[in-house]
Amino acid sequence: MRLGPVMLDLAGTVLEAGERELLGHPAVGGVILFRRNFESPEQVRALVAAIHAVRDPHLLVAVDQEGGRVQRFLAGFSRLPPAAWYGTLSRQDRERGRRVAGLAGWLMAAELRAVGVDFSFAPVLDLGSVASTVIGDRAFSPRAEEVADLARAWVKGCQSAGMAAVGKHFPGHGGVAADSHTELPVDIRRFQDILMADLVPFERLIRAGLEAIMPAHVVYPRVDGLPAGFSPYWLQQVLRQQLGFQGLIFSDDLNMAAADAGGDYPGRARAALAAGCEMILICNNRSAAESILAGLRDVDDPAAHLRYVRMHGRGQGDPRDLRLDPRWQQAVRELTALQHGDSLALDLTP
Repeated sequence: MRLGPVMLDLAGTVLEAGERELLGHPAVGGVILFRRNFESPEQVRALVAAIHAVRDPHLLVAVDQEGGRVQRFLAGFSRLPPAAWYGTLSRQDRERGRRVAGLAGWLMAAELRAVGVDFSFAPVLDLGSVASTVIGDRAFSPRAEEVADLARAWVKGCQSAGMAAVGKHFPGHGGVAADSHTELPVDIRRFQDILMADLVPFERLIRAGLEAIMPAHVVYPRVDGLPAGFSPYWLQQVLRQQLGFQGLIFSDDLNMAAADAGGDYPGRARAALAAGCEMILICNNRSAAESILAGLRDVDDPAAHLRYVRMHGRGQGDPRDLRLDPRWQQAVRELTALQHGDSLALDLTP
């Protein structure tokens, strides 16, 4: 059975019988895990194995494991600093910052692959800004060149551990104060201003082989009247044609308040897919997920199927064996020493 275009969430730490049946729906293609789904590396490894066993090819399993305040798996996993920490380190020593970002990307990915998770929704490619609390220190830097430089190193580390990367939130969420989880942000800048700043990291990472991108639930009215995740202009004309992106496009969560612009839940799903998204997320609302699935049974996109395959994780060890790996020991030792030994005041001013 081929994978479908919908990514769902689960209620708890084990796969329930009703959830197993739901994951067998032909429109389902993946599962996103949250902190409520995690107790320990051993438990989440068993949960991921149960999800993977539902279908062949197996459903994609993802998590938000950026580091800093967005890290779903904690106990038994390395605590990762926020992305802005690498930016501050880089401004002290560029080569050191790049090297440590690469180590952190590898460490994040290696620990997730050891429990079977296919990928993390990371890295954030937005530009940091004191005005944007929802992005803030999740961004590597307020400077486009630094974001591109550090994100490329982080992605290379991630890929070397057998994991694809997902850049977010295209074309840039860092320029607005509003949080799209609770309202629809509006960015009034011109396209040329966005092109010369926010789009730089996306363009550089696309050229470097970035596997997937997630658009922002942000509207840029001087460019297009629709939020980027529902906009054929942003996803097809700019992302696909102008920037030449050939990877997978995920929607952001269609249950977020900013997604109200897409209409009711089936309408949001259809609008996101028509705009160019190839896998849509619907989280924390089971009835909405079921209503979306009811209308998508016959969706079939051959190009998307090929892109789904690239998101499957490569290689999987055991969490206990990973801790014997010299690369893991080096990464943990260096990140721990730097976080405790250096006083890094995070700078989000351009």
